Amino acid sequence: MFELEPVEPYTDVDLDWTDENSRVGREHNDLEQRDIELVSTMVDGWESASVVYIGYPIWWGIAAWPVNGFVESNDFTGKTVIPFCTSASSGLGESGELLEELAGSGEWEEGARFPSNVSNEDIQAWLEDLGYSPKR
Repeated sequence: MFELEPVEPYTDVDLDWTDENSRVGREHNDLEQRDIELVSTMVDGWESASVVYIGYPIWWGIAAWPVNGFVESNDFTGKTVIPFCTSASSGLGESGELLEELAGSGEWEEGARFPSNVSNEDIQAWLEDLGYSPKR
């Protein structure tokens, strides 16, 4: 498990998407502000991973932009990549395809969208349907 951690963490106020003056509102309106520096993009054991699950919230119909830097910084060659997202109302949209384009490598599978109240049982059923079972 690896958490994408922005150098400048987002606060609840920053994440108020209904306020165009909030941090995400400003970043949404100005593409140049979406280059979010992460504490790290290096995952221990990355070379030996064959399956990578990338989870993210949906922001304005796309993956939250802090994910972009991680995807651009890593080589997904030889990896099966399974995107999934959380959203109160938006669907997965083209978020997985857009991340695949940024990555430029890897075998990206169709992703899944989970509502904010998803149960552990629903997630486990999805993983079993995929034929994968993450190490705990």
